[in-house]
Amino acid sequence: MFLSVFDLFKIGIGPSSSHTMGPMTAARRFLDEVAGDDWPRPAGAKVDRVAASLHGSLAYTGIGHGSDRAVVLGLAGQTPQTVDPDQADSIVERIAAEKRISPPGHPSYRFDPATDLVLDRKTPLSGHANGMAFCAYDADDRLLLKRIYYSIGGGFVVSEEELQRMKAKGSATSEGKKVPYPFKNAVEMLSMAAKSGLSIADMKRVNEETQMTREELDAGLDGIWSAMKGCIERGLSQDGIMPGGLKVRRRARQLHDRLQEQWRQNRPNPLLANDWLSIYAM
Repeated sequence: MFLSVFDLFKIGIGPSSSHTMGPMTAARRFLDEVAGDDWPRPAGAKVDRVAASLHGSLAYTGIGHGSDRAVVLGLAGQTPQTVDPDQADSIVERIAAEKRISPPGHPSYRFDPATDLVLDRKTPLSGHANGMAFCAYDADDRLLLKRIYYSIGGGFVVSEEELQRMKAKGSATSEGKKVPYPFKNAVEMLSMAAKSGLSIADMKRVNEETQMTREELDAGLDGIWSAMKGCIERGLSQDGIMPGGLKVRRRARQLHDRLQEQWRQNRPNPLLANDWLSIYAM
């Protein structure tokens, strides 16, 4: 079994990988399918309107997790990796006002989030608790394309067909990638480390470098660290209420300022390290 470090550590907007990153990825993926030729497009038919519905857990907890905003951003052509959190609200507000989306590489489509984005709590989809349906219509509101996706955790998104194939194989991971140090559990991993004389990190690097160059791997790891550091710095500089509708107040900056004041006054605090970790985690 091989999972890349980039499968485990994904750069993306929060608060949830399954409920925020997943819906945004699915929406963007639907755009790619609309633009592609892998569906039976009727002769002369043009997509004029798109719509989406969230089901199961996404419908029940989507507002708090920003699932609805994530779908809007994804249909606008944004991705979890590249969306600017400081611009996200203005993008969503503009689309709500204009009732249209204009994703890069696409014509403008009708899309009114108030009516074309439904949190359907009555109709669960059979494949997974985090189900989404996306539809494309022509100018006469005839259905041209419908796709169902599932956000299966960790930011992974699969289509209905892909999920069925995964279930048939009995695994949600890619077993086709051959690497020098494959393992299915910690016992196998430690055994290979003892036999090879390599550390776990060294074995992981060897596995990763069968899929990409060393330069690509290092650049990707640097990108992950840069994103993590940026999140911490952003959290320590902002006040107010966090997005999502739950009215959670930001606390990291206030605690950070208090810790800095304690440090300047040289106050002994045996729990100081834990306090710093707590504000970084926020």
